[in-house]
Amino acid sequence: MVWEILQKAANLAMLSFVISSMLAMGTGLTVAEIIAALRNHRLIILALLANFILMPLCALVLAKILWLDEPLGIGLLLLGSAAGAPFLPKLSQLSRGDLPFAVGAMVLLMIITIGFLPIVLPLLLPEVTVDPAQIAQSLVILMLLPLGAGLFMKARLERFAAQVKPYLDRLSTLSLVLLIVLISIVNFDKVVRVFGTRGILAGLLFIAFGCLIGWLLGGPGEDTRRVLALGTGQRNIAAALVVGSQSFTDPGVTVMVVVVAILGLVTLMPLAGMLGRRAPAPAI
Repeated sequence: MVWEILQKAANLAMLSFVISSMLAMGTGLTVAEIIAALRNHRLIILALLANFILMPLCALVLAKILWLDEPLGIGLLLLGSAAGAPFLPKLSQLSRGDLPFAVGAMVLLMIITIGFLPIVLPLLLPEVTVDPAQIAQSLVILMLLPLGAGLFMKARLERFAAQVKPYLDRLSTLSLVLLIVLISIVNFDKVVRVFGTRGILAGLLFIAFGCLIGWLLGGPGEDTRRVLALGTGQRNIAAALVVGSQSFTDPGVTVMVVVVAILGLVTLMPLAGMLGRRAPAPAI
C-alpha cells in the first residue's frame, strides 16, 4: 500500500514538473524573442545535427560498447533523442552564454522533440512495442499546450505572467527534486543496481560527449559554443520521463533517465559556473 502511494506520488510529481516547467518557460518568453534568436540558420542546422543525429547515435554506441541492460539502453536512447532542456537558459546565464540564442534554441529543439520521438523510436527500437500516437499525444498535451498557454499569458496578460512566473519556477524545481527522491525510493533496489551495470559510466560519458559535440559545432563565437555545449550535454528530462513512464512498463527505463538527470545536474551546473568565470566580463 505504501509503495503504491509513493508510486502515485512520483507520477504526480512528474506531471507537476513537466507542466510547471513548460508554463514557466512560456511566461518568460515572447514569440518575437524566440524567432529573433533563430536567424542564424547555419548555427541552427548544427544544433539540429548535434541533438537529433549525433546524440542518439552516441546513446546507441555507448549502450552497445558498455553492454547496458536493455531498459538502461532504452533510457539512454530516450535522453539522446529528447532535446530542448528547460534548464538551458539558467545554465547559459551561469556560463555567460548567448541567452537569446539559448532560449530560441531550447524552444525549437523542444518542439522538434515532440515530433521526433514518435517517429524515431519505433525505427530505433523495432523489438520494443512503442505507440507513436500515444507518445505524440502525451508530449503535446503535457509540454506543448502548457508552453503555448504560458506564451499566451505573456502576450495577453503580461503583468499576471510576471507575477506567477517565480512561483512556477519554484514549483518546477521542487517538483523535480521531489520526483528524483520519490523515484529513487520506489526503485531503490534498481537505482542501487545501476552502480553495477556500467550505467553511471554510460551516463557520464554521454554527458561529456554531448558537451564536446556541442562545443565543436557551436560556431566561431564562444558565447554560442557555451550554449550549445551545455544544451547538448543537458537533455530534455521532462520529455524523456513522459515517454519513459507512459510507453515502457519496465521501471529501469525511467530509473536510467533519473540517474542521468542527477549526473547532469551535478556536473553541468559547476561546468557552467566555471565557463562563466573564464568568460570575458561584459562591456559596460
